[in-house]
Amino acid sequence: MTKYSGVALLNERDVFKKYDLYVFMTKPSVQQTRPQTKKEEKKEEVKEQKKPAVKRKSRAKNAPPSSKKTKRTKRPRKPKLSTRQLIAWIGVEVLGLTITAVIGIIVLLGYTAAGFSGSEFFAHLLPFALGVLVMMLVFAALLAGWMRLRTWLHRKNTYAPAIVALVLVVISGGFTLKGDFFFAFNQFRILIGGKAEAGRATLTHQVYAAYRRIDPEQLLQLIERAKPYSAEINAAAKAFRLDPDLLLGLAATESSFLPRESKDGGQGLFQITRIPEAAAQEAARSLGIDKPLISDHRHNGYLAAATLAHYLRQMNGDLFLGLLAYNIGPRNGGLRFIMQQYGATDFVTIQPYLQQLPRDYPIRTLCNSLAFRLFRTEGKLLAYEEGLNAVRIQHIGIPGL
Repeated sequence: MTKYSGVALLNERDVFKKYDLYVFMTKPSVQQTRPQTKKEEKKEEVKEQKKPAVKRKSRAKNAPPSSKKTKRTKRPRKPKLSTRQLIAWIGVEVLGLTITAVIGIIVLLGYTAAGFSGSEFFAHLLPFALGVLVMMLVFAALLAGWMRLRTWLHRKNTYAPAIVALVLVVISGGFTLKGDFFFAFNQFRILIGGKAEAGRATLTHQVYAAYRRIDPEQLLQLIERAKPYSAEINAAAKAFRLDPDLLLGLAATESSFLPRESKDGGQGLFQITRIPEAAAQEAARSLGIDKPLISDHRHNGYLAAATLAHYLRQMNGDLFLGLLAYNIGPRNGGLRFIMQQYGATDFVTIQPYLQQLPRDYPIRTLCNSLAFRLFRTEGKLLAYEEGLNAVRIQHIGIPGL
């Protein structure tokens, strides 16, 4: 050996040690690679037998694979509405609530006005004011309650608030057909209309009383006589925007549908004497001729309609005064001049100054007009005092009012 043999040997030993360490670190452990003994194999078999068997659910051939996540019950989705549909349903709801509220206000104010009518402050005026205040508070509470109810209804169904509002309209509309509503409505009209409405209501009941007293056979005879002239009178009424039954009642009062020349100069169905110039021009324009003939039934009807419309404009639409002015005509300056002369303002205050004229002329004319309207709508003349006919007749109303 050389002198370096010891060193070489040492280096070789070091190399072998390093190699053995590398092999030891990289090769798998003995526990993992060594084969199991028979005892260990038996223990493994026993453990496998003790494990519970996993039950697999049998699945049909065509059944879809079941998802592991549990399915939640889905609520039905609300129908999606477009903007126009949403506005339309909200409009129906608002309209229904408005109609119901208006009917309620009319009924409450009408009964309150009837219950506290009078002029004393503590006995009538103050209780009425307190009643109105309570009514306002009640309506505010009802509105707040509706908003809460609306939220709950909207969660249930999108259309529910509008449907409930329509149901309220039907219920309140059914109440308007009863006699109690007409009483409240008349009281409400007097409350708002004041003196003029009170006078109109008084004269209206004079018309109903006159209809109750008149012989039905006489009215039926007038209706039968009017049939040959009805078409022409209806056309004249339409041309001047008058109620055709009103014009028929006027002809019944003037001539009983027996055209003739009277001693005072009246001619034709409507016993026309002197015609205001403006009314004659309007009648000629509607007929398309230069000068209407009073003796012609059709022209007579147009002249009467134009004259009545002229006096109605002159009396600011007051039907009683308009009919009275038609009856007086242009003599003595006409009704307007008489009212200005004596300071009269309405039909009631002008009556004491009409000694030489039939003051019941408007009442008789409107009574005949009412008969024509009843026969047109009901097919017969209702007896005013039988059953609920009075309420029915008042509901139908007087032509022109």
